[in-house]
Amino acid sequence: MNPTDTTEKGLESLIMRHLTGTEGLETGSWDGAAIADPSAAPAAPAPAGSGWFAGVPGSYDRAHALDVSPLFCFLADTQPAALKQLGITDYGNAKDIKRLKILARLSSEIGKHGVIHVLRKGIKHESLDFTLFYGTPSPGNAAAAALYAKNRFSVTRQLRYSLDETRRALDLCLFINGLPVATFELKNKLTKQTAADAEEQYKRDRDPRERLFEFGRCVVHFAMDDSEVRMCTHLKGKASWFLPFNKGCNDGAGNPPNPAGLKTDYLWTEMLAPRSLTDILENYAQIVEIKNPKTHKSTRVQIFPRYHQLGVVRKALADVAACGAGKRYLIQHSAGSGKSNSIAWLAHQLIALRPAGSALFDSVVVVTDRKILDEQIQKTVKQFMQVSATVGHAHHSGDLRAFIESGKKIIITTVQKFPFILDEIAVSGNKTFAIVIDEAHSSQGGKTSSAMSKALGSKDDEEEDAEDKVNAALESRMAARKMLTNASYFAFTATPKNKTLEMFGDALPADAEGKVRHRPFHSYTMKQAIDEGFILDVLANYTPVHTYCKLVRKVEEDPEFDTRKALKKLRKYVEGHDHAVRLKAEIMVDHFLSGGVGKINGHARAMVVCNRIAQAIQYFRAFEAYLVERKSPYKAIVAFSGEHEFAGAQVSEASLNGFPSNDIAGTFQEEPYRFLICADKFQTGYDEPLLQTMYVDKPLSGIKAVQTLSRLNRSCPGKRDVFVLDFQNNSETITCAFADYYRTTLLSEETDPNKLHDLKAALDAEQVYSPQQVDTLCERFLTGAPRETLDPILDACALIYIESLDTDAKIRFKGGATRFVRTYEFLASLLPYTNCEWEKLSIFLTLLLPKLPPPPDDGLSDAIIQAVDMDSYRVEKKDALKIPLPDADAEIAPIPVDKVGHKPEADLATLTQILDTFNAQYGTLFSDSDRVIRRFKEDIAPKVAADPAYQNARANTPSTARIEYEKALEKVMLTLLRDDTQVYKQFVENDAFKRSVSDMIYALTQAVSSSAA
Repeated sequence: MNPTDTTEKGLESLIMRHLTGTEGLETGSWDGAAIADPSAAPAAPAPAGSGWFAGVPGSYDRAHALDVSPLFCFLADTQPAALKQLGITDYGNAKDIKRLKILARLSSEIGKHGVIHVLRKGIKHESLDFTLFYGTPSPGNAAAAALYAKNRFSVTRQLRYSLDETRRALDLCLFINGLPVATFELKNKLTKQTAADAEEQYKRDRDPRERLFEFGRCVVHFAMDDSEVRMCTHLKGKASWFLPFNKGCNDGAGNPPNPAGLKTDYLWTEMLAPRSLTDILENYAQIVEIKNPKTHKSTRVQIFPRYHQLGVVRKALADVAACGAGKRYLIQHSAGSGKSNSIAWLAHQLIALRPAGSALFDSVVVVTDRKILDEQIQKTVKQFMQVSATVGHAHHSGDLRAFIESGKKIIITTVQKFPFILDEIAVSGNKTFAIVIDEAHSSQGGKTSSAMSKALGSKDDEEEDAEDKVNAALESRMAARKMLTNASYFAFTATPKNKTLEMFGDALPADAEGKVRHRPFHSYTMKQAIDEGFILDVLANYTPVHTYCKLVRKVEEDPEFDTRKALKKLRKYVEGHDHAVRLKAEIMVDHFLSGGVGKINGHARAMVVCNRIAQAIQYFRAFEAYLVERKSPYKAIVAFSGEHEFAGAQVSEASLNGFPSNDIAGTFQEEPYRFLICADKFQTGYDEPLLQTMYVDKPLSGIKAVQTLSRLNRSCPGKRDVFVLDFQNNSETITCAFADYYRTTLLSEETDPNKLHDLKAALDAEQVYSPQQVDTLCERFLTGAPRETLDPILDACALIYIESLDTDAKIRFKGGATRFVRTYEFLASLLPYTNCEWEKLSIFLTLLLPKLPPPPDDGLSDAIIQAVDMDSYRVEKKDALKIPLPDADAEIAPIPVDKVGHKPEADLATLTQILDTFNAQYGTLFSDSDRVIRRFKEDIAPKVAADPAYQNARANTPSTARIEYEKALEKVMLTLLRDDTQVYKQFVENDAFKRSVSDMIYALTQAVSSSAA
């Protein structure tokens, strides 16, 4: 008895036996001698195993990269008349000119357009059309099914592909009707070789100039072992880029144990089954052209779906086909998952879905919140659609309505335009829709959902009696809030919020306490994306930077302030102080120029995340000045919305940058721009792979922290790591933020609608409004009464709020009213019932809230900034650390409905006491030398630089300038005698200290004079 073959050869045999039912080691030929009757198909082996033929290495034509035996078997079996017209009588005669011509034509077309195109479209040769592949037959179409059965799926073992004398061989090569579609290099961990060795073999030994390995001639190349699969769509030697094609294990990389066989057998048992491979070639694999908007040059890229992309689209299509329209699907796919392609593949296959013989959906609406991806998704969908005319882009109001009415199949719009477009649309209720939402966490607010439902729902044109108008209007509004039963929702997001999980997630069976949890329909986690190298770990090099400062009192009196508010204002004052911004800007520039700028093959960029627009402009000015001082060739760009007053002038992005706002993303990719300074812009939905370093000077938490830091995670060639320097947050805060989205995110329980009853009762109890006022206002509003009939009611209620409620009551009422409106808009789309009282109160409060002023400030901290000055400021960079995240699914809580706001009691303290508290908190490890150095920089150097004699001497020789500099320095240092005797004494008596100070200030005066010039 022979032992089990655990070698690479044994793995080849295992795959061949499953696919073909044989070892695939035959050396004969399919067609043999010339065929007497050209109309008869050459004899071909019967498919076995899973429907594949075992190919014969000898029938492979290396010059044309075609397997001629299955090719002519297929053509003779399906298109004999065309072959006869060509006059080909001997399919095995390699010297037959007519045979060579059709092979050359076929090889040429594959070289021009790619094998995917030729399989789909066929070729024209002379006066004839040849079909090279019959696609998936529609249900019940017997003729199409018979043609599909004539396709030859073949796999050849140890294929000798090369024309050179070494005759190198591939482990396996897959063909369809003689056209190559996939190659394999196999390794076996039991013999201490892995998929990484197979990948290296492709890069080292498979010359991309060989005909078989030219771009587009094969759809995909697999490097694999018994545990892992990697794929590449374009071999480029050492530059070949292999991606994992794995299921994932424990929400990470790799594959789970397979109780029925090898970990990787899904590749040949599932993915490469003839029907599955046909589906991939028809609906997923594609060569697309990517045009550079600046150079207008196009680059061709071949796309093959990753495992999770195939998984989510196929799972969603199967569920929709089984359940019909009306369900909701939440897809939690991490950044780097290829959401644009997943959305495109799903959209065009939803349109083609015909589970009962007729189209399930009349139209698919793709909604994106990312303006930058708007055009990208549109192009992607068009490229994958067989008929691009079925795709429309709703640019303007009315476009969507026109597209739906004209039968446009796929409509793309942005969430910003969507509610306004949908307000004008009313469509017959017998239509069905699929709504695919990109970044669903920010696309499904109550008002957007309501507008969507209203637009895509039915329109009732019946005449109404006057007395029924209010009830009808209420019913219409409530119906519009409901998720449509004639629409399926597919919501994609990397960071699902609690609302998103409850609205779109799958409800799990209730637990023992009756709590219903929700989870995504499909997930591809941040953990797996990082493990597989599709994105980089932004927490692998996280460096907190601690700031230390000392504030002093500059007024003689010692007034009292509210401690809590005063400390916040002091912190804001310190971080926005010109000296602090300048110092941090120097640290950022020095850090990036000392190492970061050389990353990504010298193309790395950095982002500075600011807390406010004013601070962003401060940083921009500081970067400009310091880059000049350093004689650096690089420049910064600032990004913020609108116009802003700074230093007495109105400024905008365009006025500061010198080019239009719309050009920021493109210009940032060009030299000499290396720093992007942002204030609430480019922190979400911005994908720039060249971003390598981020400097954070803004408090971040929760989803905002994840989205902001994740701007760094996009991978590209040469990008091996990223860095975060954080001046505001600590590792604990960042860990808590990322832990919710590292693996699959679950909702701990559903929102309790009964809490709306409690919230309404609390609002009613404040007696700001009466039931009669609510009813009257709603009646007038819903029946289109004049505006002047509404305001008297609202103003009367606002007056009660202003005059009758104390500060705590104002906070309770306004906060409660806001929560009621938001929560009701959300719950109204989910609840199976309606509540007219809730709807009326929601209308009333929505109109009342803008008239309610915020609770008054007690003014107990307003004047503190005028009473203090910053004595010293320093920063200290801590060691870089890798932040570990918990390796478990996270649960997030539902929307808090019953949280009640209140105004905390003022904690009064004197200015001295507050400054002591602040300095104790932020002055740790602070030394007096920092204050002295700051004074040299800010006080002494500018005064010396301004000395007239020194300025004149600078135009002469350096030695003359230095002499006059020393005189000017002596004069300025005399001013220290009054208030800094110890420093002056050191300067006079300590020669080493004097030389050090003199050299430092001289360098500073040079910079000051240069910047002034």
